Amino acid sequence: MVKLELINSPSGEAPLAKEHDLDRMGAVIDEVRDWLAARQADDGHWAFELEADATIPAEYIMLNHYLGEIDEDVEGKLANYLKETQGKHGGWPLYHDGDFNLSVSVKAYLALKLAGEDIDAPYMRWARKAILENGGAARANVFTRFALALFGQVPWRAVPVIRVEALLLPKWAPFHIDKVSYWSRTVMVPLKVLAALKPRARNPRGVNIAELFVKPASKHLFYLNNPTGKFWGWVMLGVDYLARALEPLMPKSLEKKGIEKAMEFVTERLNGEDGLGGIFPAMANALMAFDALEYPQDHPDYVICRKAIDKLLVLHDDWGYCQPCLSPVWDTGLAAHAMLESGLTDDHPVMAAANEWLLGRQILDVEGDWKANRGYVRPGGWAFQYWNDYYPDVDDTAAVVMALHRANPEKYAEAIARGAEWVIGMQSQNGGWGAFDADNDHLFLQNIPFADHGALLDPPTVDVSARCIGMLAQLGHDKSDPVVARGLAYMRREQEDEGSWFGRWGNNYVYGTWSALCAFNAADEDMHARHIRQAVEWLKYAQRPDGGWGEDCSTYWQHRRDEVKTSTPSQTSWALLGLMAAGEVDSDTVSRGIDYLLTAERNGGKWHEEYFNAVGFPRVFYLRYHGYSAYFPLWTLSRYRALKGADTKFPKYGI
Repeated sequence: MVKLELINSPSGEAPLAKEHDLDRMGAVIDEVRDWLAARQADDGHWAFELEADATIPAEYIMLNHYLGEIDEDVEGKLANYLKETQGKHGGWPLYHDGDFNLSVSVKAYLALKLAGEDIDAPYMRWARKAILENGGAARANVFTRFALALFGQVPWRAVPVIRVEALLLPKWAPFHIDKVSYWSRTVMVPLKVLAALKPRARNPRGVNIAELFVKPASKHLFYLNNPTGKFWGWVMLGVDYLARALEPLMPKSLEKKGIEKAMEFVTERLNGEDGLGGIFPAMANALMAFDALEYPQDHPDYVICRKAIDKLLVLHDDWGYCQPCLSPVWDTGLAAHAMLESGLTDDHPVMAAANEWLLGRQILDVEGDWKANRGYVRPGGWAFQYWNDYYPDVDDTAAVVMALHRANPEKYAEAIARGAEWVIGMQSQNGGWGAFDADNDHLFLQNIPFADHGALLDPPTVDVSARCIGMLAQLGHDKSDPVVARGLAYMRREQEDEGSWFGRWGNNYVYGTWSALCAFNAADEDMHARHIRQAVEWLKYAQRPDGGWGEDCSTYWQHRRDEVKTSTPSQTSWALLGLMAAGEVDSDTVSRGIDYLLTAERNGGKWHEEYFNAVGFPRVFYLRYHGYSAYFPLWTLSRYRALKGADTKFPKYGI
């Protein structure tokens, strides 16, 4: 067999693909598999770096200066990272090669100034000019203005009314902490304590950023805005102004009870060295709340909270950054799928260690916050981080259950059954699944001024739902199962007009479409049905001339949904896995995509990928999983090889 070559067709149509050299492909698979195996930890897990935008390293520096705990060596490395990631527009983007973002830029500028950078340096002048041209720091989002209020850079009226007494409200109240997403919950609760106490950052160097305001911050009248532009948004703004007028009348005794309730919540979920909610913003707010309540720095809660934050640092010789969280369960579950796909069996030392590590991470005893809506369901899920018992993740759970099941369904039967039971119990009323909670879709809350980031809730999404359906189908639940039937109906309803599906947790329609096609195939959907063929045609249409696929983070804005800058290994892998799920393994489209992966720049087992490939919150917070460009291409090439030599053209697993 000859190596794949691309030849031009006389009509000027897309190039035609010849057959691949499967021996050469096997050599690539072996090399990548060996590379991945060499990076497995001694206890069996994988954990790759998880990178966000400049916000997190900037906030780490700001946290140090809030507390008066300056670490010049670490902050110097983070400052170098901030300078390196400054965009061509002068400010900082939400993702690699992205547009200017005001809120990220204000935090990055402040962090650099706190770290001792000269404001007359060219990069600081450049950033300052970009910020002022875009309205100045007063126009930054709520979270940024809250941070500026802590540093005394804006008055407290620059942020919405955030009353800690809200934690005392009954569940039937319009606002209750159970009605927002887990990430909002863990961030907001300690934030409410800070809003009540209104502490002032120590700021040992006395840094200010008055130069970033078009007019003095104290003279800016209207900081708040209507986050949705809808009628209820204006109503909520009116409620906020009324609440601000009534604040002086609020009994201090209620505020004290609210603070006690908040800190009870925080300490109960402190989560050891893995931190509150396992995410940096929640941990940082918790640490500042401990400080505001005058906890001594040697208090056990203060110490462990600080340690959890510092574990997020990635430091090199002269640069570094702070991760938003850690992703070992997700990385290990997906890497396990790739390794199994490449030919390893469950008794191979690499797989045996990975499976046992995953088995030990199942949450069987703790009833997390999900019990607010599903209190009758037994625990049984997996978290995203090393440990996060209060917040297991439906997506992780489905992926891990499928990995354990394909490895050895008998050996891991008990863990598989408990995981599936929990996932089934977490199905929302509309048939879909959210990531951490069921029926977390109180959409009216998106109108409150605090919700200007648009990520307050955790409603069902197609990508998570697809993983759940794929898991159930792999375990033997057929389309007659009411849970599966409702899930499939939800997914069909959510299909976009042109055939794709929205991707909530990965960029974007390629990710969602891959997820959906895998689920439909696993559930024995007719893969020649109209909605499936629409999806296939959309993926074929989206293929780039180089054979790959790429979707920019900007596609989360509807008017930019077709924007592409370059093909990436991760997105190409998702598209190919989706097409193969639809039986397209022999198509020219798949052949050209495989050639892209075989010829794309690669360093050992990791393909080169600078562009961000995932989403924290669409239009607000993006991520780059450093492991995606290793295990997804391995998975894809291995599946292609397996299907080319199989009697069937359809994969048999749920993902």
